[in-house]
Amino acid sequence: MNLFFRLLMLMVRMRFRRRLSIWDTARTPFRVNPLDLDVLMHMNNGRYLSILDLGRMDLMLRSGFWKTTQELGWYPVVAGQGITFRKSLRLWEKFEVRTRVMGIDEAWAYMEQSFHRGDVLIADAIVRARFLKKTGGSVTSAELIEAVGGVPEGLEVPAWVQDWTRDSAQHARS
Repeated sequence: MNLFFRLLMLMVRMRFRRRLSIWDTARTPFRVNPLDLDVLMHMNNGRYLSILDLGRMDLMLRSGFWKTTQELGWYPVVAGQGITFRKSLRLWEKFEVRTRVMGIDEAWAYMEQSFHRGDVLIADAIVRARFLKKTGGSVTSAELIEAVGGVPEGLEVPAWVQDWTRDSAQHARS
């Protein structure tokens, strides 16, 4: 229920925030509430992943790409993510999630997301996703790139992210 309420609030606030390009960095504000806490009284590690969903939704909604995916009959799915925790978030602290698209390769779209309390980096994550068609099958990279209007010149998925994807696939097969 807590995340559903946050999604509704995000959609309301979106109307008053500036539009973005899908290639911009979305900055989505939050505050730690009691339902986010674990027994150590800081934000639960699983909650971070749920809030990342809301950060991605903010970028897609404010850029208009969510509407495009709905018109095309597509929906996003996360295929892999890695997160590094650096600091804790405690009850009532304000923080923001910064979300940006890192690039698109032959099979995946990659996003970088990070949690910040002011200028302090709290956690950072890499997300590998793809889009599926409601009629069945995966959206190809060519279809995705066409839908976003092309990839900015010089934007390439970093080698270490490609290594992470390759290593994840090898571990899945073993």
